[in-house]
Order: sequence, then structure tokens, then C-alpha cells
Amino acid sequence: MFWEKPGPQNTDATLQAAVKRAGELGLRHLVVASCSGSTALKLPDSGLDIVCVTHHVGFAGPGQDEMPEQNRQLLLKRGVKILTTTHLLAGVDRSLRKQFGGVYPAEIIAQTLRTLGQGVKVAVEIACMAKDAGLIPHGVEVVSVGGSAQGADAAIVVAPAHSNNFFSTEIREIICMPRLK
Repeated sequence: MFWEKPGPQNTDATLQAAVKRAGELGLRHLVVASCSGSTALKLPDSGLDIVCVTHHVGFAGPGQDEMPEQNRQLLLKRGVKILTTTHLLAGVDRSLRKQFGGVYPAEIIAQTLRTLGQGVKVAVEIACMAKDAGLIPHGVEVVSVGGSAQGADAAIVVAPAHSNNFFSTEIREIICMPRLK
């Protein structure tokens, strides 16, 4: 499925398509990007094992966690695992760019993935982050949902690899994404 343009107006349909495809394929794990928890809270009760990946603390400002404690507690009560950590395709490379200028390998990888849209890039990145954290099992496909700034507008089926073997990651299906980037 293709949405005409990126953005949060696609969130509900993206989440429904992701859950539906997971069911069709018999997949048990769904990874979703959700900085405030709002997108993850919109997921329907599906019986899936859900991992919510947020921005790292400090992304929006020094010491700032973008997920309100109330949302964190609601997600945990629903059995959602929450991962708040350094971004796979930013981290120290972003610090080097900000300090010294230039472009660094992780940012080149990120920009290449953005040719499929920001949401697809995020979906690949968070699946690998969840795998590195041990929150999804090794050797399984997962559905991963990302977005462009707010909400969700892309969903993929991916066999993620650990970051130290990133290029073994396989995007198996694009469930939905915006046509315009």
C-alpha cells in the first residue's frame, strides 16, 4: 500500500496494515517507533509481542525524555517492552558531524535507506536496535513500523541483524509507505 504523502494522518491505517500482515504471516513480534508512546498506544490488542523504541534521552534537549511517565506506565501495563537508547544510525557519528562537519558512515547508510522514505529507514533501524537489546529473538522475521517525525507511515517485514553484522539485515516486504518522500 502507498500513502500519498508522509505524516501522522497515516498512523491508524499503517498500524492496522502492520498487525494484519503479521497475522497473515504468523509473525509474533512487532517493533514500533514511538517517542512519546502515543503511536504505540494506538496499536490494537493483537496478541503480538510489541517492542516500542523511543528517541534516546537527550534527543530533544539535555536530560529530556520525550515519553511522559504516564504513557510509559500504560505501555508497560499492556506488556509492551520499551527501548530507550542511542540510535543505531546516529550516535557518535552525529556527534562527529556536529563537532567537525563532514559525513560519516552511519549517516551515509541512513541517507541511503531514506531513499525509501524516513519511515522505512526508522523501521529498519529500530528492528536492529531491538535485536541488539535482546528484545526480539534471533533468527525471526518481525514487522517493524516507523514514521516521518510524528505518527507512523511505513511498515515492513524485516529479518534484522545485530548492528555488528548490519549488512545481513533483509527487508523482506514493504507493507506500506508514502509515495512522496
